[in-house]
Amino acid sequence: MPVIYEKRTYSVTVGQMPEVLRLYSTLGWPAMEAGGFARHCLGYFVSDTGELHQLVHLWRFESDDERRAFWKRLSEDVDFQVFVKQLRPLLKTQSNQLLLSAPWGPRP
Repeated sequence: MPVIYEKRTYSVTVGQMPEVLRLYSTLGWPAMEAGGFARHCLGYFVSDTGELHQLVHLWRFESDDERRAFWKRLSEDVDFQVFVKQLRPLLKTQSNQLLLSAPWGPRP
């Protein structure tokens, strides 16, 4: 199976994006780095046009098995769970999309 890219989009409650960004900066990302999870992340983005109040992140996995094992391990990480418990009340919705590379062009 080809490399899998996962796009996760979190719709943030209006007015809460500064707190979401603070939580990611101080708790979420440090926990991911400390646990070795950050290596799969291609980037985080905040919407500036179109549908606003969204935090989008892209992930890269070699297989669906690797992707599933990754999210399971992350969900069991104690430091990450401290962050998640504070983040979840600030989110309205979450959307996940799996993407496969087209047969041409660059691949991150």
